[in-house]
Amino acid sequence: MELLNYIMDDALILIPVLMILGKMIKTSSIMPNRFIPFALLAISIMFSTIMMGLSLQTLIQAILVTGAAVFGHQLVKQMREVN
Repeated sequence: MELLNYIMDDALILIPVLMILGKMIKTSSIMPNRFIPFALLAISIMFSTIMMGLSLQTLIQAILVTGAAVFGHQLVKQMREVN
């Protein structure tokens, strides 16, 4: 996947973390599904800032990690629907 070439190694751990948190948010029904990616972005920014400090690079990494998590979830979801 080309997207992973742009994500720093330190931030890669956030992808499965965000996928798990997204699943937990979805099953708990605490917010509509359309807001889950925004919640994951906020969580990603918070975790990325804790891990790497506050900078523009951190914000970019948070956006990329959130995109990879949401994209990965959608790939799995779409593959299940095809079968």
